[in-house]
Amino acid sequence: MTIIISLAQMNIKLRNPAVNLEKCISMIKEASKRGSDLVLLPELWSTGYDLSNASQYINDNQLILQKLQNIAKELRINIGGSFLETINNQHYNTFIYILSDGTINKDYQKIHLFRLMDEHLWLTGGNQLHMRKFSWGICTQAICYDLRFSEIFRNYAINGAQIVFVSAEWPLARLSHWKTLLRARAIENQLFIAAVNCVGKTGEETFGGNSVIINPWGEAVVEAGEIEDELVTSEIDLNEIEKVRNQIPILSDRRPDVYDNEPIIE
Repeated sequence: MTIIISLAQMNIKLRNPAVNLEKCISMIKEASKRGSDLVLLPELWSTGYDLSNASQYINDNQLILQKLQNIAKELRINIGGSFLETINNQHYNTFIYILSDGTINKDYQKIHLFRLMDEHLWLTGGNQLHMRKFSWGICTQAICYDLRFSEIFRNYAINGAQIVFVSAEWPLARLSHWKTLLRARAIENQLFIAAVNCVGKTGEETFGGNSVIINPWGEAVVEAGEIEDELVTSEIDLNEIEKVRNQIPILSDRRPDVYDNEPIIE
């Protein structure tokens, strides 16, 4: 089974949902022209990291979702990405799928909150992993800082995930970590990673781009640069997963009976 994925690498304009939406729609339309099944958007793409003013975006974000709902349905394309969501006066960094029939699914709330950007002061962390069945296979998601926690990726892999979508605002200063961790997660779990980052500068922070799709061997299928807005697209073949796992049966060779024991210290 194959799937065509587009990564919408954007320079997110802080506190400017209208400008971000216009850019996003343009990229979604281009992704549709390329025959993409799904277009992936960066973390908090509509607002940027204006978390202290999260309550101000409730109405804007509802209208944005409605517009994307109509576009997804019109173009018959799936859209995924991180979005600022408010429930009962609590704010979440939520991964939202807008399916090609216009259905909105708020599947995952970011579990690991990033203290360096004060997420823990303004956001509530999620507590549930989630996978979704598409016509092409089983997909799941992670948001930025989640990438540093290998446990959730291994959980996804042993439960049948074939693609992990990563939506991020990852700084240029730690770009080497971004590149290394994405490849590590793909290699150690023998699945595809499709990761989209933003570019440009917000305050004192410059973001590093390098949005990329990694195959189960840890190789980049397609990769963006680190400076400009860029839509990168590639078709991937999910049959590669079985071939890699048959050649090096990492998941079959796991020893959870040993891992759960405390190590002996002498």
